[in-house]
Amino acid sequence: MNRTLIKNLKENIGQEVLVKGWVRNKRDHGKLTFIDLVDFSGKVQAVSTPKEAGHETAGKLRNEWVIEARALVNERPKKMLNPDEENGHIEIKLLEINILNEAENPPFEIDKDTSEVEETVRLKYRYLDLRTDRMQRNIKVRSEFVRRVREFLFKNDFTEIETPMLTKATPEGARDFVVPSRLSPGKFYALPQSPQQYKQLLMVAGFERYFQIARAMRDEDLRGDRGFEHTQIDLEMSFVSQKDVLNTIESMMIEVVEGMGKKIKEKPFPRFTYKETMEKYGDDKFDLRTKEEKKEGVLAYAWVVDFPFFERTEGPSTDSRQASAVRSEALPRPSVASGVGGAFGEGGAKEWTFTHNPFSMPKEEFIEDLLVGKNIENILAAQYDLVCNGFEAGGGSIRSHKKEILEAVYKIMGYSVEEIEKSVGHILEAFSYGVPPHGGIALGVERNIMNLSGEETLREVQAFPQSRKGQTSVMDAPSPIEKKQLDELGLSIKEKKEK
Repeated sequence: MNRTLIKNLKENIGQEVLVKGWVRNKRDHGKLTFIDLVDFSGKVQAVSTPKEAGHETAGKLRNEWVIEARALVNERPKKMLNPDEENGHIEIKLLEINILNEAENPPFEIDKDTSEVEETVRLKYRYLDLRTDRMQRNIKVRSEFVRRVREFLFKNDFTEIETPMLTKATPEGARDFVVPSRLSPGKFYALPQSPQQYKQLLMVAGFERYFQIARAMRDEDLRGDRGFEHTQIDLEMSFVSQKDVLNTIESMMIEVVEGMGKKIKEKPFPRFTYKETMEKYGDDKFDLRTKEEKKEGVLAYAWVVDFPFFERTEGPSTDSRQASAVRSEALPRPSVASGVGGAFGEGGAKEWTFTHNPFSMPKEEFIEDLLVGKNIENILAAQYDLVCNGFEAGGGSIRSHKKEILEAVYKIMGYSVEEIEKSVGHILEAFSYGVPPHGGIALGVERNIMNLSGEETLREVQAFPQSRKGQTSVMDAPSPIEKKQLDELGLSIKEKKEK
């Protein structure tokens, strides 16, 4: 007999089936034993009576034991119908039971919401936490969201392309996670903070419409909506204007989230300039919903455009905007050479850095100012953020596709000719081989799922997240490695002094 999934039992009323799953709850009612049986597809009430061969085995069952059973699917008696419960109109009579595996008492109740369970316990036993109804639902919402996005992009002629996980370290902004090279002692790879440069190179390569469900790693301070690892829907398009990118993403989000049964507050999405949002809300991440709409789970999307390209900074980066917001695709902030700053390295105490992305295109009316290094504080970039319910759901820009513009950006930030070549020389060379105008965006998967599920932290929408202190789920990492491995890599550990 082939297995029947619990979600399909309602199609087999009056028939014998083979079911497999976990005992989620057991209740002894005199001669009758009731259990809630679950598999990945759902939950059903099962009953065992003394007349059946499996009744003695049913009495031995405990929560989270794994069983298979031959059972008869019945309609529930009218007085036991539960229209608010999944499979509330049916039950299965257990005829024979085979115990596949026993289980220890779990460290917390799996049939209840675990959001109040201490974090270290939840992450140590994350595989049990993931059995709970809420976590099962969140991870399935994530999967459906990504699937629907993929389907939209394939339908619109995008090509899915993976980019490298081992790439070049840069002495900039958000810290890289670095990987020592065994074959090149003393040299290091970096894990990608975004696929920014690679996706622009794919536009040079002529693919025109690229996307990737990309993993990104950033060694930065953790908080509720920020982790060492995140996933982004990364895409780039050639021969497009800002309007083209925004319209494509807006169409995608409407089709995807409404297809998932969610309500959007306003279509088309309202658009605000960065200046307007700061004057009206004091922040570029705002929530347009009413109290009632918040209760109903309405999604209030909006675009923010016309960001300042540059801002002044005194010494090392301490800007609250960069420190407090993880831009979905932004590269790290440049580290400006000591004593160098101002337009085209004029020197002085004041220094310039980008607010969003150094590869962005200035708005057309500011191109000449950027090329000559004047009016820097007023230059606006063709940059845009998608915000939803108080979170930045995505960010992107129309890119610089001419080498003289990218060189001018780095000169304004205080880079010498040698530093520009070391940092982005490969991009500048690529730009000499016929680059189409292009632009793109990256949408943070976790933040979008937080909005779709009503969760408030990334950890509730990732399968195996890190703790607030950066410890991994289940596995004890970070952890020391053996001396043999260090020797093979030509590394030694230097004790770090407390500050």
